[in-house]
Amino acid sequence: MTRGNPDLLWTPETLAARMKADPRLLVLDTRFAEQYAMGHIPGATACDVWAISFHDTRPGFAEAFLYTLQHYLEIRGVTLDRPVCWYSDFTDLKAARGFWILDYFGHEDVHVLDGGYNAWVAAGMPVTRDAVPPTAAVLTPRPRRERLATVDDVRAALGRSDTVLVDTRSDDEFLGRLVRGPRAGTIPGSVHLEWLRSVDEAGRLLPEDRLAAQFERLGVTPDREVIAYCQGGYRGAHTYLALRRLGYPAVRNYLGAWLEWSRRADLPMEDPTRRRDPERPDLP
Repeated sequence: MTRGNPDLLWTPETLAARMKADPRLLVLDTRFAEQYAMGHIPGATACDVWAISFHDTRPGFAEAFLYTLQHYLEIRGVTLDRPVCWYSDFTDLKAARGFWILDYFGHEDVHVLDGGYNAWVAAGMPVTRDAVPPTAAVLTPRPRRERLATVDDVRAALGRSDTVLVDTRSDDEFLGRLVRGPRAGTIPGSVHLEWLRSVDEAGRLLPEDRLAAQFERLGVTPDREVIAYCQGGYRGAHTYLALRRLGYPAVRNYLGAWLEWSRRADLPMEDPTRRRDPERPDLP
């Protein structure tokens, strides 16, 4: 039985039908500019969100970052009352980042092409090199504060049984074998599930039963608030998308992520290799 929010993810056939039925639908291509130039979905607008990052979520700083995003999306024609579908090469972290941004901004009709451009091409859908200049619009966000986790939110969640932190980085990052910040380790108490484990061999999000099982095995259940994080807020956004697809009611993306946390000497960290119980399911 289908549960959650299956309409968040569209197949190539669904996207093609929606584009035909609604000319207002805005399709946003998050790939690099050179990829877009070599071929894209007809009518899609280039909207690479990769370079727009921020790693300081103290009061005032996050608001400035989100204002930058608001302006970036406005000049690409995004409004809250215009349907949006994001895509990348596959159902990856860039498309998920776009989804999280608009979900946080209060958009009610935002989607991701499951399998991305690769799935579109594999389905025999048309592609083009022609680009249509976007028409700027006015985007007036209605922020859902409960979709964003700041450093203070994460610190307040430490040790709470009703909240679970999900570290979505690679095994090597989680275990400290690959250090990408001032300190190695993880936020205390975090469970670990690398974001790539939520996609299949074709680059689509896993079927809902498999997706739900891997989260529930780690204690990431719908009755708990979930805060996902990674190094810079992109892989965490992918896990956010996966959990929103499953219908989890309380999910946040920690925007500052490990890069912010590890820079703060006043914040605790944990070395997961010192966890003594070999049966802990969150260890790789």
